[in-house]
Amino acid sequence: MAKRLSPAGIVALKEALCAVYWYKNDLRSFLQQCLSDPSVVSSLNWNNCKRQIVSDLVENLIGLQNECIGDLTRLCHEVCQMDTFSHLEQLEDGVDKSKRARAAVAQLKKLVEPHEELKKEKDEIAERQRRAADMLKSNAAVRQKLENIKSRYMSLVMSSETQSRGFDLERLMYDLFELFDLDPKASFRNTGEQIDGAFSLAGTDFLFEAKWRKEQSGACDLDAFSCKVRRKLENTLGVFLSINGFSLEGVTAHSSGRAVLVLMDGADLMAVLEERIDLVSLLQRKKQHAARTGNIYLRFHEF
Repeated sequence: MAKRLSPAGIVALKEALCAVYWYKNDLRSFLQQCLSDPSVVSSLNWNNCKRQIVSDLVENLIGLQNECIGDLTRLCHEVCQMDTFSHLEQLEDGVDKSKRARAAVAQLKKLVEPHEELKKEKDEIAERQRRAADMLKSNAAVRQKLENIKSRYMSLVMSSETQSRGFDLERLMYDLFELFDLDPKASFRNTGEQIDGAFSLAGTDFLFEAKWRKEQSGACDLDAFSCKVRRKLENTLGVFLSINGFSLEGVTAHSSGRAVLVLMDGADLMAVLEERIDLVSLLQRKKQHAARTGNIYLRFHEF
């Protein structure tokens, strides 16, 4: 589970626990295997009816979610894994008891599994980012080159030559793409249009645009770059880097319909240069978020 149990999930867990075991001794044995602290089970009043015991247990775990979130997660997981109820079928009216148990487990899975999938996905992303960060730290040559790029960028930030730093930023980004093996292409000109650069990532071709102005890049800037991208093959996407960010109007306009851009700002770039995330993970996360939500401007601090 990635989140705390919803009210509907709490009700479903209680119903499932009541249904999957008919005898209290069987239920008690199951709970003792699921929960890390046996005292939680022994503290229940087992003279009560089964439904009251289950309700007391779940409410106790809910009240201690900060300490018991692992137990609550494990309990839901173990119940959701149940797919055979032969122990119920042997009882009187066993077919009906088994049917009710199967339906209760199915309802719990319906409410819990999306959270488990999201948790698994987040864990996988975090693990990929950790491995990439470890690889980066272990490679002295890469770290030295990244530090060099960072120094160049900080010099541009402090420079009074604002007219030329847009071109200097393009060259800096080319070196950054090259460092992360993204097969970059330098700026080029097609008939009637200037492209700041291009690179490839995981089978997708990206065009690149960079802006460094005092004001935020607006809808017109995004419109112009989006048109360049749409004139290319269908698998082509665009990465727009605007050091000072983007206007809400522009982001909103391009976050509806079939988005072909993902957006970066100066804070995203600094996160890469300061080794808080590698460039590949940053771009993949932004692309994935845009594909799922339509929001093309997921900033690093929102990850």
